[in-house]
Amino acid sequence: LQKKGELKMRVYAMLSDSKRNYDFLFERGKIKTDFLNVRSFKVYADGALGSRGACLLQPYSDRPDWTGFLLSPQSHFDSVAQILSSKDFQMCTHAIGDSGNRVVLDIYAKYLKGKNDKRWRIEHAQVVNQADFEKFGQYSIIPSVQPTHATSDMYWAGQRLGAEREKGAYAYKQLMQQNGWIPLGTDFPVEDISPFKTFQASVLRQDSKGYPPGGYQPENALSREQAIRGMTIWAARSNFEEGEKGSLEKGKFADFIILDKDLMTIPLEQVLSTGVLATYVGGQKVFERKP
Repeated sequence: LQKKGELKMRVYAMLSDSKRNYDFLFERGKIKTDFLNVRSFKVYADGALGSRGACLLQPYSDRPDWTGFLLSPQSHFDSVAQILSSKDFQMCTHAIGDSGNRVVLDIYAKYLKGKNDKRWRIEHAQVVNQADFEKFGQYSIIPSVQPTHATSDMYWAGQRLGAEREKGAYAYKQLMQQNGWIPLGTDFPVEDISPFKTFQASVLRQDSKGYPPGGYQPENALSREQAIRGMTIWAARSNFEEGEKGSLEKGKFADFIILDKDLMTIPLEQVLSTGVLATYVGGQKVFERKP
């Protein structure tokens, strides 16, 4: 599509963890055009919390004989990290449970060896042991999170984790503080694609019905500015794209939306009723709301 000029939105694509894909990209090199960016590999440490496939350090609170599991031996993740550490590609690993996150953090640390600019990512970073948070900052590891996970999972997360372990789950502010920035996404199609729901879950920590009053674990809420940055300039930075998009500056793509409300000033209960009047990609109008 991008070769034909038919791709109209900018895509940052990860190749799945398979020998065929490694061989292809190592031989081909990074693929970078205005609309397509391929420079990373998606690896999977464990499963989901809801299905109890996330790998936990201690048994599930609602299933005391079960801790979940890793999807591959630790040696596999180590071998991928070893290979990618010598190349200019990102390693982006799905990790949900506190054991899954610890395994990935420690393997990353082994090869990153301190502060760096490789921008290796942990996708979701959903449940993190308190002893492991600082590793994100020590090794410049990026927690790439999807805030609506918190408002989707909050109804049952405590049953899986128990109250104490739950404090390290969906801890977006604590994660943001490790490097001073955090990219936010939607995890569509698992979650709703609406960035307004992402904003609401980040700032209010509430679902679309305004539940719970006061927010879910509000101590880990982000500010309005942090939420906007997370969806724009920090998201671009996590892709090595902050020089071309993510903010409205001279020399960058004119990608922007026009809203009917100002998200920075409106009462927060109006966030989900905000409408998009127009969308521009590269200065071209690609969407306009009809009166």
